[in-house]
Amino acid sequence: MTVLVVTNDFPPRQGGIETFVRSLCDELPDLVVYTSSEPGDAQYDATLPFPVIRDRTSMLLPTPRVTRRAVELMSQYGANRVLFGAAAPLGLMGPSLRRAGAHRIVAISHGHETWWATVPGTRQALRRIADAADTLTTVSSWCAEQIAPALSPDAVRRMRRLTPGVDTTRFFPGCGGDRTDGPLVVCVSRLVARKGQDTLIRAWPGVLAAVPSARLLLVGGGPDRARLERLAAASGVRDEVVFTGPVPWRDIPPYLDAADVFAMPTRTRRFGFEPEALGIVTLEASATGKPVVIGDSGGTADTVRHGETGYLVDPYNPVAVGVRIVELLEDPAKAQRMGAAGRRWVQEEWSWQRSGATLRELLDI
Repeated sequence: MTVLVVTNDFPPRQGGIETFVRSLCDELPDLVVYTSSEPGDAQYDATLPFPVIRDRTSMLLPTPRVTRRAVELMSQYGANRVLFGAAAPLGLMGPSLRRAGAHRIVAISHGHETWWATVPGTRQALRRIADAADTLTTVSSWCAEQIAPALSPDAVRRMRRLTPGVDTTRFFPGCGGDRTDGPLVVCVSRLVARKGQDTLIRAWPGVLAAVPSARLLLVGGGPDRARLERLAAASGVRDEVVFTGPVPWRDIPPYLDAADVFAMPTRTRRFGFEPEALGIVTLEASATGKPVVIGDSGGTADTVRHGETGYLVDPYNPVAVGVRIVELLEDPAKAQRMGAAGRRWVQEEWSWQRSGATLRELLDI
């Protein structure tokens, strides 16, 4: 029962969807991946235990040519299951692959499908994608609520939740983080406006008033760095805010391990078209035994048990964000209890094995 994975999001390109799709591949017994080209892909593909077919383009779209190639690969590799790494727009190939012999089709939705569900044209396309698949999956309960109104009643009944997992053998307390002389708050994310690093910087004068030795570590690169550096200087906290620049995902665990608190006050932008669908790094921080302070945006509520593993906060309110950070920095015992509760929760509910079992069930393999 070979699975053809059709995806535009695959390493060596870095990102949350790429990590999600790649990790799910490890949970499938027999597969072939059809994806786009990327610099360095030949070296990367040579390390994998399954075949990867790269399209000549850097953006895989459901064109007639790409659809014909996917059909050819089904025949060449004897694939009778199809997994779309991102439902929109690749899932539009579903009817053609069904006619070519796909017994089961699963289309994974992430975050962008939520705005597809609200815009005329894309809304109808998303409905066709869901009707053509056996299952359209969602990463959070919020995403399911946003997408369901665009679908047919039958497709809604067939929706299932399929979340990313966390490798708790990589993310665990003591996984290599160097301790600092003072309290450390860490945010791991691309430096983009939606992730709320500016809210943390605006909160930092208030944090320092209560905890003078506290430092903020912003892990990641992105287009917002220059603006954030200017904001830190204007806020008088430039020396207390450290920018690491880009860090490969494989090197992230020690940064989380070094933290006393993980904070990411992510927010919804662009009139609701740019939400946080889930936020897997929050769960990775919990797996590392850290209390989390997370912005209430989209599906982020699924990644924290408010008051137990951390706090869900108003991402537009730097004072409220700072109050929660100070509370945890001033009460290490509470922070440790929340961190321990978070790790237990991730181990019980957010393993890749659990996600893989769900996927294999949906593909009937």
